[in-house]
Amino acid sequence: MAPPAASQRYPSPSQPSGKSEVSDLKTQLRQLAGSRAPGVDDSKRDLYKKVISYMTIGIDVSSVFGEMVMCSATSDIVLKKMCYLYVGNYAKGNPDLSLLTINFLQRDCKDEDPMIRGLALRSLCSLRVPNLVEYLVGPLGSGLKDNNSYVRTIAVTGVLKLYHISPSTCIDADFPPTLKSLMLHDSDAQVVANCLSALQEIWSLEASHSEEACREKESLLSKPVIYYFLNRIKDFNEWAQCLILELAVKYVPSDSNDIFDIMNLLEDRLQHANGAVVLATVKVFLQLTLSMTDVHQQVYERIKSPLLTLVSSGSPEQSYAILSHLHLLVVRAPFIFAADYKHFYCQYNEPSYVKKLKLEMLTAVANESNTYEIVTELCEYAANVDIAIARESIRAVGKIALQQYDVNAIVDRLLQFLEMEKDYVTAETLVLVKDLLRKYPQWSHDCISVVGGISSKNIQEPKGKAALIWMLGEYAQDMSDAPYILENLIENWEEEHSAEVRLHLLTAAMKCFFKRAPETQKALGIALAAGVADFHQDVHDRALFYYRVLQYDVHVAERVVSPPKQAVSVFADTQSSEIKDRIFDEFNSLSVIYQKPSYMFTDKEHRGPFEFSDELGNISITPEASSDIVPAQQYEANDKDLLLGIDEKDDNKGLSSNNGSAYSAPSLENSSNITSQLQELAISGPATSATTPQSSFGFDDLLGLGLSTAPAPTPSPPLLKLNPRAALDPGAFQQKWRQLPLSLTQECSVNPQGIAALTVPQSLIRHMQSHSIHCIASGGQSPNFKFFFFAQKESEPSNYLAECIINTSSAKAQIKVKADEQSTSQAFTTVFETALSKFGMP
Repeated sequence: MAPPAASQRYPSPSQPSGKSEVSDLKTQLRQLAGSRAPGVDDSKRDLYKKVISYMTIGIDVSSVFGEMVMCSATSDIVLKKMCYLYVGNYAKGNPDLSLLTINFLQRDCKDEDPMIRGLALRSLCSLRVPNLVEYLVGPLGSGLKDNNSYVRTIAVTGVLKLYHISPSTCIDADFPPTLKSLMLHDSDAQVVANCLSALQEIWSLEASHSEEACREKESLLSKPVIYYFLNRIKDFNEWAQCLILELAVKYVPSDSNDIFDIMNLLEDRLQHANGAVVLATVKVFLQLTLSMTDVHQQVYERIKSPLLTLVSSGSPEQSYAILSHLHLLVVRAPFIFAADYKHFYCQYNEPSYVKKLKLEMLTAVANESNTYEIVTELCEYAANVDIAIARESIRAVGKIALQQYDVNAIVDRLLQFLEMEKDYVTAETLVLVKDLLRKYPQWSHDCISVVGGISSKNIQEPKGKAALIWMLGEYAQDMSDAPYILENLIENWEEEHSAEVRLHLLTAAMKCFFKRAPETQKALGIALAAGVADFHQDVHDRALFYYRVLQYDVHVAERVVSPPKQAVSVFADTQSSEIKDRIFDEFNSLSVIYQKPSYMFTDKEHRGPFEFSDELGNISITPEASSDIVPAQQYEANDKDLLLGIDEKDDNKGLSSNNGSAYSAPSLENSSNITSQLQELAISGPATSATTPQSSFGFDDLLGLGLSTAPAPTPSPPLLKLNPRAALDPGAFQQKWRQLPLSLTQECSVNPQGIAALTVPQSLIRHMQSHSIHCIASGGQSPNFKFFFFAQKESEPSNYLAECIINTSSAKAQIKVKADEQSTSQAFTTVFETALSKFGMP
């Protein structure tokens, strides 16, 4: 039965049916405000509970602010807590009414009960009204000197809140020196920890414009302060211990004795029950011993046991976090963890994310001594009911095979997967067999004998079918049915929706033609005709290229398409060593969980200045550089982040997403014409002078379509109006930059005034923004500066992306443009160059 409509449901007893109930509450609170009758506190509690419950479910009860303040004159601590909660919620939205709370809060800050003093001081500092900061200085000063540690703890946090409301008031009142004194001399560990946290934040923010703050910040890393904290670390709670350990990571030891002293002080922290404390301690040990190779290896041995214990004793979420850090260590030193591979076997009741990570670790620790046991375990997972885990286990077996020398047993296991007759298992196995054959060609006979019996009709996944087609073309001479299987696939060209498969079909048909021409000639002609007529740009371009190179010279085509190949020795890693080192530097952080450095997923406003390598030098995105830029959202980027380098591998794939030539592609009916030409070329061998590039054969007439070769007149670029309020998420920018083809590349000169003004890169950012072209990232150093810009059409959401590299030595700017609309990219480039030419001009 469908639930009743909202208007037909019975109202909740705790929810007011209209404004009348809030008015009734206001009246009842006013009646109780000055009452001293017995039991009045109980009545106030009931009314306060109603007010708080209404506030919690989102009903506006700010109209009873005055009455709540009047009723706060009581010694009942429960009433005070509820009143403080109400005031803290509505004070910022009612700054005028907040003034009414100052008197009773200041009075409560002097109460005899330390609990009330602390609660009142916390509420006073939580008002967040800039006009009332003058009333905070006195109570905070008294709170920092209070005899009760709870009040001092609250006061320290209040100083930090005051700093965020009014930094000048906090500094002028000399609160930071007071906090430093408390940090070094207070007997309560929580007060000391709060002082450390507050001072770190205050001095970090002040260091940008105060040399004294810089010195004070550096003083926290001095040897006396570090040892003061480490000697007292057992007195602190888990949060404070992690704070101290993070501080110790930044400490630079004076000598090796200093390193061993710190490690001895923290030795027992590795046995702590809290995983965060253990990881923080591990980070200290690893960072301290980076320059001591032998000791660093011993540290791995020492930290291995505590981490493995935490993996097996915690919740799945904790296990995943610890495993992520273990995975980072295993990748750096697999031989140390090789004997402990059984700890990474999957349990039946573990969640899939933990299993997947364990499979990666089994792959990393595999070596000659444990490969057989690990592969045997992985083969059991291939029959897992969880398809994702089954796929990962097959991939893991393949990765182990690619990194081992003796792969006899592994190849046999992989070929046995093909007998399971499961589509996803067959697809994953075929992909791995293809990679194995690329590295170990000597196994081709055994693999092909099994793969040849697989019907392509039973393979539905594109990557598996593409792998099978690759093997049909590469080993056509060893597979008797290869030309006929390819012919059958080519005849069903239109039914194949994957561009990857169609691309492999073209290449496989070419390879098979060179090895078994009579049997493949007809299929190749059909494939080329279908490819040239294909709607996908890559398929069309590859088919056209193959056709033209065949027309030029068959022997040249064979050397281009099927040259002698050497076995692949090492497959490229997905992450560069620089990225892995940066993740290791950010040990015990989310970077390890995400397997990305922090700048790839942290908002720019919280990231602070950072630098990364680039061919041009160091490019950094700083708050100053982004003051006039669209607020950054999360980066969903991988290690090929567009800002990490300027290598544009896909830029030259095509200058536009459509076919810019004047001819129309031939239909499949023209395949006989192409076939006859191929046959003639195959018999005659190298092309004659009539088919050489120097012949009079026109560019658009290479397919024999008889079209005019006269170029069409170039239209003048249309006027383009840009949206001055354009907005684009950085993650969307990066995704578009990788996906869109390069529209055009242009070089232009920058006037001398602009070069002189470029000493402050922000001036160019503001200048281009005045022309509705917005900067999303910038950086570099003299003489090279790099900027990424975007713009949008005024009338519709069409995006233009531009990379601008300015060399101040040559006064040249190189511009790369990518656009959603290729037809208007030239118009945008004109607008961009016009704006750039005016940079620096009065």
